[in-house]
Amino acid sequence: MFSLRSALGIIIRPPNHCWQKKIDSTIRRFGKAPSSGKMNTVFVYGTLKKGQPNHHYMIDGSKGSGMYYGKGRTQQKYPLVIAGKNNIPFLLNLPTIGHKILGEIYLVDDQLLEFLDEFENCPDVYQRNSVRVQVLEWDNKDSKPDVKPDEDGTLMCFLYNTKFYEEDWLNLPYYDDYDPFGNHEQPKYILREAR
Repeated sequence: MFSLRSALGIIIRPPNHCWQKKIDSTIRRFGKAPSSGKMNTVFVYGTLKKGQPNHHYMIDGSKGSGMYYGKGRTQQKYPLVIAGKNNIPFLLNLPTIGHKILGEIYLVDDQLLEFLDEFENCPDVYQRNSVRVQVLEWDNKDSKPDVKPDEDGTLMCFLYNTKFYEEDWLNLPYYDDYDPFGNHEQPKYILREAR
């Protein structure tokens, strides 16, 4: 039966930003969408961090422009697990469970943000959400006036986490820092190629 609730469900989207990429790709077929020139803050906690296998995407310029800005920790707790056949770090969208997650803050342009959406299979596997991050270290040598921590030392950042996971993942160890090359005794990531 058709209801107002189901009609609104078609119009109202969940609080993530990846659904827009489907609209943007349609626009590109009919002509290049104008770039907003806006830079976006992104918090990464897994294979995109320094020293990890996919970090080069964040800084080499081949997928868009990205710049390291500092280190941070999520203000909310989340379960960070390593799962799947490739030992991928998954941040489960279950706030208040697990640990505050350590990671890095980057300033990225729209092109790199679009690549990250594709790389993270957003919105089908991961969803891009805005979260508050406590800034632990801030590299502001090239700081733009509109990109700086708030007075309380926090910053709103995009973060990729998932609401889709296997039930038994909740029984896996929860980590606060992803680094399979360190002394965390974490399963080794199996590299996959970006599309």
